[in-house]
Amino acid sequence: MDLTPFSLAGRQVRLEPMQRGHLPGLTAAGADPGIWRWYSVNGATPDTMRAFVDDALDMQAKGTAVPFTVLDAGGAIAGSTRFGNIAPAYRRAEIGWTFLAPRCQRTGVNTEMKYLMLRHAFESWKLSRVEFKTDALNDKSRNALRRIGATEEGTLRSHMVTFTGRVRDSVYYSVIDSDWPRVKRRLESLMRHAEAAVGFAQGSLRAEG
Repeated sequence: MDLTPFSLAGRQVRLEPMQRGHLPGLTAAGADPGIWRWYSVNGATPDTMRAFVDDALDMQAKGTAVPFTVLDAGGAIAGSTRFGNIAPAYRRAEIGWTFLAPRCQRTGVNTEMKYLMLRHAFESWKLSRVEFKTDALNDKSRNALRRIGATEEGTLRSHMVTFTGRVRDSVYYSVIDSDWPRVKRRLESLMRHAEAAVGFAQGSLRAEG
């Protein structure tokens, strides 16, 4: 596996290698405290976002993560995501540590991010397994993972402590290499529907204007 930082580009989103120079944009994107409700960290302040970026780049230096800064279609910083817990010997990685500014939520951006990352994982890195975890109480995240075709595997009880001090259970999901053709078709279908909806909305606005 080549873990040299790289970019991934789609129609709605571009994933660029995270840099410390991205910190002001990431701080602005993550400033809404509601983003961090389910996290073990609270990145809603400049200091905590700096710690979030430092942690990501430290994991990258150790060869266990590839962190990205997320740019929207206009080139503005919209959030972050990463490959983490990378285990080349087992052809395994996790996708997570993801946050998006509220303006990019429910827009199809997250779906395209997952598509780009999973495609790289299975078609470039030739991984056997990609895993995801989320708070057992986070129904929005759990539904999103089911929607893309990830398989729920089980719950790790008292797995993490959120930044509020609540002890959370974590639910694990996975996509394995034999799942990828089905999941790829599913994601491509979701992206087509999202693009069609955007096109319809833009056409309606032009007609009304």
